[in-house]
Amino acid sequence: MPLTKQSIPTPALVVDLSLMEANIARAAADAAAAGKQLRPHMKAHKCLPLARRQIAAGACGMCCATVPEAELLAKSGIADLLLTSPLADPRKMARAVATGAMVVVDHVTQVQWYQQAAFDANRQVCVLVDLDIGDHRTGAATLEQALDIALAVEKSSHLWLRGIQAYSVSGSHGANEAERRRISSACFAHAVAVRDAFTAQGLHTDILSGGSTGTWTVDLTLPEVTELQAGSYPLMDLAYRKIDAGFANAMTVLATVISANHADFVTIDAGFKAFSTDRPFGPEPVGLPGSAYRWGGDEFGYVDGTSLRVGDRVELLPPHCDPTANLYDRIYACRGNEVEEVWPVMERIQI
Repeated sequence: MPLTKQSIPTPALVVDLSLMEANIARAAADAAAAGKQLRPHMKAHKCLPLARRQIAAGACGMCCATVPEAELLAKSGIADLLLTSPLADPRKMARAVATGAMVVVDHVTQVQWYQQAAFDANRQVCVLVDLDIGDHRTGAATLEQALDIALAVEKSSHLWLRGIQAYSVSGSHGANEAERRRISSACFAHAVAVRDAFTAQGLHTDILSGGSTGTWTVDLTLPEVTELQAGSYPLMDLAYRKIDAGFANAMTVLATVISANHADFVTIDAGFKAFSTDRPFGPEPVGLPGSAYRWGGDEFGYVDGTSLRVGDRVELLPPHCDPTANLYDRIYACRGNEVEEVWPVMERIQI
């Protein structure tokens, strides 16, 4: 008997394959038409079968936020990886080097540690200089600091300077496209100034990597950007829906009505442990006009303004796809009502 949405144990992470496939195809076509490489971010879904679909559609490789993500991809034969987070632990750096991933640095000490790890492994490691382009999270704070880091990489026998990483958190969630264009254009203008300073010193700069799902239509038009790091576009979430990022919402959380003893709301089995809680808003019910979700506890949520009955299923858009996907050990890939495949998240289960 085929598995259907009605037989999935809830709460469950569900993906609409038709919508997801359209998102992946559109992103690949847009990037190709703009003459840019697409290197999607694994952190958005942490799912190897989904990453394989992105590669098959034309992605040049994958971005990773963590060493375990890079290790999973490398072990599975996916090459051309970029570890987008600076590291400050020589042991983790040695693991990163073993994956063959390109890495980023934002301090000369990191250059020294990567050089030692690469020397010990007898490998050449590609390196990008990470820039702080306004978020003050990671990245070289000034052009002068970035140049010092780049020169240190250039002098290292087992490191190969490839260019610059310039990722804007604030740009990806600007209030409207005009605001996102303003932020992204300013960020990459700074990155170009740094790149030009590198070039003036005879340094290699063939990669300028950055961009996001939220600034997708903006970054495609910026000639200086060579590759795009968008991650959320296959799945999407409520935050991106609110800014009309342009891709379809393919991922939902499936829940069951477990109590319906009140006239104006029902209780479902999806609460704080079923969704990310890092946004100032909660999930949104799908296909229930006039309804609204309220948090009800670790395992519970309320859906107001609906006549659902005990045992009914409801799908909800999560506030933020990345940390929501991280809460689950599997994704149910559905076409219509039928489950075509079950995908593990970070190989936490054996399928």
